[in-house]
Amino acid sequence: MASLRALYDLPAPAKLNLFLHVVGRRADGYHLLQSVFALLDWADVLHLERREDGCLLRHDLAPGPVSGGEPDRLRALPADDLCLRAARALQRASGTTLGVDIGLEKRVPWGAGLGGGSSDAATTLLGLNRLWGLRWPRERLLELALGLGADLPFFIGGENAFVEGIGERLTPVALPRAWYAVVKPSASLSTAAIFRSPLLQRSEEAAIVAGSFVSAYASKGQGLPWGPKGAEAPEPVAGDWLQQVVEGFGRNDLQAAAEDGCNEVRQAAAWLQQRHGNSRMTGSGSAVFARAGTGDQPLAAFAADELPPGWEGRMCRSLARHPLADWAG
Repeated sequence: MASLRALYDLPAPAKLNLFLHVVGRRADGYHLLQSVFALLDWADVLHLERREDGCLLRHDLAPGPVSGGEPDRLRALPADDLCLRAARALQRASGTTLGVDIGLEKRVPWGAGLGGGSSDAATTLLGLNRLWGLRWPRERLLELALGLGADLPFFIGGENAFVEGIGERLTPVALPRAWYAVVKPSASLSTAAIFRSPLLQRSEEAAIVAGSFVSAYASKGQGLPWGPKGAEAPEPVAGDWLQQVVEGFGRNDLQAAAEDGCNEVRQAAAWLQQRHGNSRMTGSGSAVFARAGTGDQPLAAFAADELPPGWEGRMCRSLARHPLADWAG
């Protein structure tokens, strides 16, 4: 029987896709992707309280603003969100008779490509693994996570990573700490519609070569600028390499389709380009980010009142590891 009664203030960090390449499509219709995922210090917060009756309940403690609505309008999350589905899957797979009250402080905007819902679900799995006394190893949690959503394995993995397949193949990479300006316009996007768009770009040949390059150096354990976990980039080239990843190496193959379907994505990209000299959409949008330096302070910043009405944003710093990376096993 688990001895913990509750776990409070569990972070669920957002992520950025530093680039996103569409490299193919499976027979079942799922697109094959390659990307570098970077963890951010912009995070939702979860509170878990153990129940003895087996019930699984979620409580919205700070619902976020409605996308496209007035800034002060609020809405609750879906009644059966990914957190509850993750808790239900773990309860079923483990055979536990315990339940949980999940308190969710939603701070990361949804419909943004920042992975907020997947991160909430991953933190739920990591927290319940400890709260219920399951002590599942990471590999077992990863297997369960993949059945819930493509981004979940990354958050369970706990490291910044080169991501392949539909999100299940992770190669940890050592990213230099960096600042990013992140802006989400009021509109949200349909991922399915973007993938159906005739403007969807593809990077099959270039991305596969890049993936082979990363995998080769990960297997050799060499400390080149793009190296595996534990192989930090040499300090003189770390900043140059980050610029190469964000600006020169790749792109977001979904961005042209997103901008065609949502003018606000184009406007947000232009807004950041003007202020930081670079911009790119993350995931399937609608959030856009710009690299803002690798020092102790960002090279440039913005205040919330500078954003157009209905937009959300903040200056974020990347994380070296997930705050709960050691909670598996």
